[in-house]
Parts: sequence; structure tokens; C-alpha cells
Amino acid sequence: MKPKSKILIIAGSDSSGGAGIQADIKTVTSLGGYAMTAITAVTAQNTTGVKSITSIQPKEISRQIDFSAKDIRPDVVKIGMLHSKDVIKFVIKSLKKIKTKKIILDPVMVAKGGAKLINSAAIIYIKNKLMRNILLITPNIPEAEILTKTKINSTRDMIKAGKILINLGAKNVLIKGGHLKSNKIYDIFLNKKNIKIFSSKKYRSKNTHGTGCTLSSAIATYLSCGKDLIKSCEYGIKYVNEAIRSNLNLGKGNGPINHLNSFKIKKKFK
Repeated sequence: MKPKSKILIIAGSDSSGGAGIQADIKTVTSLGGYAMTAITAVTAQNTTGVKSITSIQPKEISRQIDFSAKDIRPDVVKIGMLHSKDVIKFVIKSLKKIKTKKIILDPVMVAKGGAKLINSAAIIYIKNKLMRNILLITPNIPEAEILTKTKINSTRDMIKAGKILINLGAKNVLIKGGHLKSNKIYDIFLNKKNIKIFSSKKYRSKNTHGTGCTLSSAIATYLSCGKDLIKSCEYGIKYVNEAIRSNLNLGKGNGPINHLNSFKIKKKFK
């Protein structure tokens, strides 16, 4: 089997393998893509929490992006953990050299165990500079609340927050609804013209570490293979749901999901 497309991942490393660059590589590979990486930070963590975070120098992050993309041009870029304003500045500068319009941003802010992964200046810079330079941003509810300074308790609130992000310059938004208290999960995609609500069964499991990283990488992979953005979101959500459903029970805390899963695509969706 040969990879169908090439994805450049800019994100932090998770030593436990459940989230971050490790989850991204597993996702892209499982879905038939070729993954390249630029590591922004190295974390020492396991399923119970984060022990330490070591930042990579912004210039070194840029070197990883520039040198990799110069040799193998990516079809899509996926961005995860960006921990400082300086890192974001250098990443934007490098992305301008690649000249790709297909960029997915997962605004990673807090680890599953509660550890803060980004500073306040970086959050402001994402809102004011980075967000308008990417195709899709995929915040979960806590991240959307931070970015919009609003409280989200319902799908109506999710749509309201999404519209705020659009007004701030985002082209397309997918707000992940896994944090809502309900029997189903509602993920909401919107832009200036469309609102699309994806409804999924909620699987009760503590093993959900890395779902955000996995979803954004899955969307990036489907997009790189020629699917449109909304269809890529739909397939990405299905992939993550099946990964949660298999309930890979590893570790003593919030365990990882199973990236080695597949789902059947109905003919009408092809």
C-alpha cells in the first residue's frame, strides 16, 4: 500500500503516545497518508497527567517546517500545540513559504489531566493573527470558551461561539461537543454560509486521550485525499467515534483511543 497524500504536522510530542504528534502520525498512517513532523514541544506525560513540558526554540521549529517542506511538499498542514507567541510568529512565517491554503488548526490549550499547554499571549495571537490564515479551526468547548470569552452549555451556545470566531476572522469552524452533558455528541461546523450539525452516539469511556489531535489529523488526511471540507469533517468524526468505541484500555488514567480502526463508508457518501 502506498500513501495517497502528504501531511505536515506541527505539534507537541506526547511521551505516552496517546495524543500530540504520536497520535497524529498514527492517524495519518492508518488512513493511508504520509506524515511529516515539526515538533514544537516535548512533554513527559502518561495517562494520569503531564509531568513536564520542554519547549523547542521557535527557530528550530521553523527549520523543521522549512527543510521538510522544501523536499516533500505537503498537501495539507495540521497544527496542534503552539505554546507561545514567538512560536506562532515563526510558524506563520514558515507557512507563507509553503503557500498552502489547506491548513487545519487544533488550538490545543489544556491537557486531558488539566495541565495548561499555552500562555495567554499565544491565545491572543491565535485570535488576532493565526486564525485568519488557516482553513479550519477545531476547538473543543473549553477551548471555544477561552477564544470567545463566552460560556457554552448547549448547541445554541456552540453556534453562537462559532459565529464569534467567524467574526474574528476564522474561515471555517468545527466546535467539538464532547464536553456537553447529553446522550449524544453534537459537533457543529459553520462558516459564513453554512451550519452543519453532526450527531453521534456518545460512548461512555474514560479512554478518550488524544481525541482532538486525532480528529484534526483525520480531517487533514481526508482533505488531502480530495474530499471536501464538510465531508472530511464527517469522516473524521466517524473515525474518532469508532476509535473511542473499541475502548483500548491502557494505563491507569485517561487512556488512549484505538487508531487502528476503520468504518464502512456508505455509497451515497463516496
